[in-house]
Amino acid sequence: MTRILHLSDLHFGLERQPLVDPLLDRINGARADLVVVTGDLTHRGRSAQFAQAAAFLRRIEAPLLAVPGNHDIPLYKLADRMMRPYRRWRRAIAANLEPVGHVGNLRVQGVNSVDPMAWQRGIITPAQVARVIAGIDPACINIVALHHPMQQRPQVDKALMQGAGPALARFEAEGVQLVLSGHLHLWSIGAFLGEQGRPILQVQAGTALCARPGDRQNEFAVLDFAGPDLLVERHVAPMTEPGFRPPEHLRFIRRDGLWRPA
Repeated sequence: MTRILHLSDLHFGLERQPLVDPLLDRINGARADLVVVTGDLTHRGRSAQFAQAAAFLRRIEAPLLAVPGNHDIPLYKLADRMMRPYRRWRRAIAANLEPVGHVGNLRVQGVNSVDPMAWQRGIITPAQVARVIAGIDPACINIVALHHPMQQRPQVDKALMQGAGPALARFEAEGVQLVLSGHLHLWSIGAFLGEQGRPILQVQAGTALCARPGDRQNEFAVLDFAGPDLLVERHVAPMTEPGFRPPEHLRFIRRDGLWRPA
């Protein structure tokens, strides 16, 4: 069995402070083989917020892979956003904006989906898609981790990432099996499988720490891979409660190249 812990949208600078230590306890208690953080470590991309985020990440005991989100670049300082959008990220978090993690039979490819020109919407380019496909390992479960979702439910009012549709089609055709994302602060898994299943299972994380009242809860997920089976533990901390509830469990199985709920 190989275990990935997925969290997103920490938003240091607008974090739910009393939940920081309980979240770290759960993360380290999970003893994951890899922790994947899909962006928005900070709320406004400021140096002090990056310092908070970096201090938090240093307390995670497992290997770590993180990609930027749109909140991790400057919003109001347009010159910085255009000329050096990732300066603070590189100083505080990592020089590589698209890291690769390889644990057990899992290969995780990070993709930087931030678009400094549009700020919120996000973009995935043909060159990024080509890099992902070039790195696909036929012996592994191939996972893409990025901030912006590749599909959205009809009720979502944010614009879908530019290039998402063609990129998803290429990923499905070439052997990507799982996509981890965040951005919407809305949990979703299995929403796009359909009755017959799909080659890619998409896991869209809620926010792990943001204290914005409209989010209603914080959460993260633990993914256990055992052969074709995937067990997902969803850990939820409602805003009206002091900490995390016992985890909810969901199961998926991959047969004949397609994911289905088990």
